[in-house]
Amino acid sequence: MQKSVRYNEGHALYLALLARKEGTKRGYLSKKTAEASRWHEKWFALYQNVLFYFESEQSARPAGIYMLEGCSCERAPAPKGAAGGSARDAALDKQYYFTVLFGHEGQKPLELRCEDEADGDEWVEAIHQASYSDILIEREVLMQKYIHLVQIVETEKIAANQLRHQLEDQDTEIERLKSEIIALNKTKERMRPYQGNQEDEDPDIKKIKKVQSFMRGWLCRRKWKTIVQDYICSPHAESMRKRNQIVFNMVEAESEYVHQLYVLVNCFLRPLRMAASSKKPPISHDDVSSIFLNSETIMFLHEIFHQGLKARIANWPTLILADLFDILLPMLNIYQEFVRNHQYSLQVLANCKQNRDFDKLLKQYEANPACEGRMLETFLTYPMFQIPRYIITLHELLAHTPHEHVERKSLEFAKSKLEELSRVMHDEVSDTENIRKNLAIERTIVEGCDILLDTSQTFIRQGKTFSFKAV
Repeated sequence: MQKSVRYNEGHALYLALLARKEGTKRGYLSKKTAEASRWHEKWFALYQNVLFYFESEQSARPAGIYMLEGCSCERAPAPKGAAGGSARDAALDKQYYFTVLFGHEGQKPLELRCEDEADGDEWVEAIHQASYSDILIEREVLMQKYIHLVQIVETEKIAANQLRHQLEDQDTEIERLKSEIIALNKTKERMRPYQGNQEDEDPDIKKIKKVQSFMRGWLCRRKWKTIVQDYICSPHAESMRKRNQIVFNMVEAESEYVHQLYVLVNCFLRPLRMAASSKKPPISHDDVSSIFLNSETIMFLHEIFHQGLKARIANWPTLILADLFDILLPMLNIYQEFVRNHQYSLQVLANCKQNRDFDKLLKQYEANPACEGRMLETFLTYPMFQIPRYIITLHELLAHTPHEHVERKSLEFAKSKLEELSRVMHDEVSDTENIRKNLAIERTIVEGCDILLDTSQTFIRQGKTFSFKAV
């Protein structure tokens, strides 16, 4: 004897009460019975993805419950019996029929009807929107838009702070110019008596003074030219030129790196996520997560960092970079997860390529002109070299930064933190690779080897051995 299904009746009655008060859609509908093919009028209430029906609007206890998750609803034609010539059949023919189809075989559809077509369309639309999975998809889309808007807001905040500082500097400059104008006016007032006396001077004296003025101007320009040329040829000026060139190269390299991450996310990660959600997915969502891990987060981080670098270049020749690294350093720990997962992601990608459908799809993505003939493995490798690239750039930048420079200590601190992070990532990659190689060797042994399962065992060398029999 088949046992009946148990459910939490108390909670179901509570949901029925909520449906009666706050339901998305409520009203009378005619329901077709499965046994006698008769229509009975019931009072229905839709709450989230559960459809309740009651004997009447005043009934406190539901007569039945339908779970709508995975169901579809569509309009249905009037039954053939309703197309007769009688007045009753004509009235039935004018009613609006619709059917709720359940997502598995053996379950009879729920046939409903109502008198008003507009009311029927509202019921069909409400049942369509009752799916929880559709709400999750919409939530994911809204989260992506929210993250994008947050990035825009952060960028706008940075730009607003820069504009505020510029306005403050301009206000200071205006006050300084006003004070200079006042001082010049006072000087002009004091010089007026002397100007009246100069008009009565001898013409030869005027000529002598004019020659002296030209001579003083020439000597001043000559001295200033010598000072400028001496500075241009000085080691300090040469060091500043090299420092500026390093910063410009850093901005270009960061721009190229952001473009590489953009291609990785938009040409591979997001299309593969969509492919994993298809009816016949060539790859699973778990494999997509294992291959790409937090690539999208890394892209968002470096887009913000790149915007900050471009804002600093806009203020050239004043180049202050230390505060950007102060913002970047606490967030670089996400690279630890990516680097730790890198070898595993390449193994998962190699296993997925054994699937012909996936391999064919991946080649289509790699044929995109934005990839410039590079494979997915190449794009997955780019983040591995970003931390060492920052260390090299900071080393070159410090080599051309004077010891009394305001950024010297901040740049040295950033370089030490990056070197420490690089050592940690290198050790973690070495330990992870050592464990994986030991496990691979242990799996080749027929009866297994418990010693190799000890994490303290270290992989040293791999090669062939030969056994010779004594003669």
